[in-house]
Amino acid sequence: MSAPGRRIHWLNALTVVSAAILIGAEVFGAAFAGSWALTTLFGLDQITGYILDAVFFGCGMWVMVSFVRGANRVEPLVTAE
Repeated sequence: MSAPGRRIHWLNALTVVSAAILIGAEVFGAAFAGSWALTTLFGLDQITGYILDAVFFGCGMWVMVSFVRGANRVEPLVTAE
């Protein structure tokens, strides 16, 4: 819930959430495709493939958090009344 005197700017929130869904699909798709490709290319075992999945997923989370923070600076989600 927001503090008194502050409102959620719904148009900005919708824009940021929509962009995050689109970018998230690309980032996490690329992360899992990349880990699959490296596992297959180097003939790694399944456990190592899962470790690569986790590492690339962590990188994807970092990218998404950075994106949402940057988007919040450009399109503020909460505005003062």
